[in-house]
Amino acid sequence: MRKEVQLSRGIATLFGTLDENLRLLENALHLTAHLKSDSLEIEGEAGSVKRMEEIVEDYGQLLKEGVSFSNGDLNAYLKVVVEDPALSLRTLVHGSQHRQFGKKAVVPKSPNQRLYMDLIDNYDMVFGIGPAGTGKTYLAVAMAVSYLLARKVNRIVLARPAVEAGERLGFLPGTIQEKVDPFLRPLYDALFDLLEADKVERYLERQTIEIAPIAFMRGRTLNDSFIILDEAQNTTGEQMKMFLTRMGFNSKMVVTGDITQIDLPNGRRSGLLTAIDVVRQIRGIGFVFFKERDVVRHNLVQRIIRAYEEYSQTNGSSSAGGGTSDEKLQPSSSPSQP
Repeated sequence: MRKEVQLSRGIATLFGTLDENLRLLENALHLTAHLKSDSLEIEGEAGSVKRMEEIVEDYGQLLKEGVSFSNGDLNAYLKVVVEDPALSLRTLVHGSQHRQFGKKAVVPKSPNQRLYMDLIDNYDMVFGIGPAGTGKTYLAVAMAVSYLLARKVNRIVLARPAVEAGERLGFLPGTIQEKVDPFLRPLYDALFDLLEADKVERYLERQTIEIAPIAFMRGRTLNDSFIILDEAQNTTGEQMKMFLTRMGFNSKMVVTGDITQIDLPNGRRSGLLTAIDVVRQIRGIGFVFFKERDVVRHNLVQRIIRAYEEYSQTNGSSSAGGGTSDEKLQPSSSPSQP
């Protein structure tokens, strides 16, 4: 099927720098498109041509509504839309705009990232598992900030195991907080990226936001809180059970981890792996397993992760990844039924 779609003023910005977005749409929808001065000629299967036409029309309508896109956001929206035939560009854009994430917009850059954010909205406990750079921690912190600003929760509690990543750091001077802060730095980084520095400092002073090693969670019940456990692959089974049972009323809990980067001493099984076995079938708990294609850092990061996966498969050992054979799980996204 071949169809020519007329383009209104400004709509050519849809196709991106050097037509990168046009190439994305062509490859994803398996069609060819030729951009003319005032029209777009589309050729392919009828369903694909119609889908392309809908995306162009949606973009034109968004422009009329005064919506503008920051660098990279439009490309991220398109990647999500082309993989979900039931999703319109306008629905995705407006849904993202209606949420407060602090000083910047947060856009899901892959279908799994969108699923992750949806599950956090719809489930009280969610596990996000996958390699570095897939947005597990950042999106969880962004969702926590959104819930705090919307007054859906009264505080944010961020926890991490204080485990050295294959290094021996020796004695660290200072208070307990000063000793553990280096382990918690990625959580601080995400907060300062999403909120103004003075607001983060006020929240920390008032303990509206609390950042602490997992050991500080013992004996507590956390009500009206958004609770995140980061780097969960470095918890023991006992620590993980303790943490999961801290959840109180009107709370959300997100657990993130990378099962290929376990830094526990040899012979200790990761509490995250045990938790997957134990709670995966419990109703009301959501799981998202991110893959290399979900990496949103520099494109070299995707290639590095893929190379390490291939190396581990070829050599039949975990020396490249820091884990055990227990970690070979099927990559799937499986929310349990509420």
